[in-house]
Amino acid sequence: MSDESQPGIGPDRWADLPPMEPGPPRPNTPARAALSAPTATAGRVRTDGRVRADGRVRADRSPPAERSSSRTVAPSPLDPGVTRDPHRVHRVLREEFPLTYDPLLRAWVLSRFADVAPALTDARFTHGHRPGDPPCSRTHVDVDEAELRSVAARTAHVLARRIADRTQADLVADFCHWLPAGTVAAAIGVPYRDMMRLVRGRAASALAGQCTGQIAVREKALASFLANVLADPDHARELHDAPSGELARAWTESLRRDPPVQIAVRRTAAEVRVSGGTIPAGEPVALLIGAACRDPERFRAPDRYDPLRDDPGQLTYGSGACPAVLLAGLEAEYALRALLDAMPRLRLAEGFRPERTGLITRAPRSLLVRPGG
Repeated sequence: MSDESQPGIGPDRWADLPPMEPGPPRPNTPARAALSAPTATAGRVRTDGRVRADGRVRADRSPPAERSSSRTVAPSPLDPGVTRDPHRVHRVLREEFPLTYDPLLRAWVLSRFADVAPALTDARFTHGHRPGDPPCSRTHVDVDEAELRSVAARTAHVLARRIADRTQADLVADFCHWLPAGTVAAAIGVPYRDMMRLVRGRAASALAGQCTGQIAVREKALASFLANVLADPDHARELHDAPSGELARAWTESLRRDPPVQIAVRRTAAEVRVSGGTIPAGEPVALLIGAACRDPERFRAPDRYDPLRDDPGQLTYGSGACPAVLLAGLEAEYALRALLDAMPRLRLAEGFRPERTGLITRAPRSLLVRPGG
């Protein structure tokens, strides 16, 4: 389900990153020297441990007795192994290096919710394309929510029935890959046989405008949602007949715990003070959405999927009106309803555990299920 492998889809403009190979040494401008140049801070370590002798900026939350074992070099979000398990690196960055410059990303890195969430909408940062943010919302024409709800339900029902009689199916390949495109196809009247070719091209812009490319993101978000719900049979049973509001909460919780976009890049338009120090103007900044959404300073038991969470929050989408955001929520709701209507005993395949992979976008590669239980 990689973006590059799907016809008509280029890289997600919202998640564009700078080149990831190490760059040439960066000049020591006065603003940068205060934060990143080893020679500028050598011998000037503050007693609270927030500025290191090597120039890294750090805010240590550990008790004083434990600080002697803290790391001296920040890990990179691109370190080996992060593709399979980013959460250990994210934890170290949040706790010890809330602001650090990463030479592989060629960007400053923010990882705490208190910094990442405001940066997504703060005017001091350039705005990328995040569906639901005000600049995005103003580009869309009015859409008929009732009609979108109808086509999402219809498309999910057709796809679920196609796999109901199998002994085993892969919901990523056989369902999640098709539902977002199929819903848009039905909404704009594209024949089913032309769905993948046209919906991923210009035709979809009639409905979604700049958010056409978000089809790939919705696929990944849907795969993680189904993986989270099906991991606990009790969740699936409780949500099957739940009101739309409860399903929306479960969807929001999945976007929080497993955001489909892990890193968003912005650039500072002005000097910005954050948890670990100050970022100069004109600098690229990597916002670790995956790290921020598991910040224990914001969420209780952040690694747990809790569809009834009373401290909800997600950073994948903004709060404004946008067809892509609306469709994503409707697809999640009707996907679960249609699958469990067609396959009441639907379960993950014996011994199968979803494996999420990816650095910039992240989701299960496969989701093997037994339709008959």
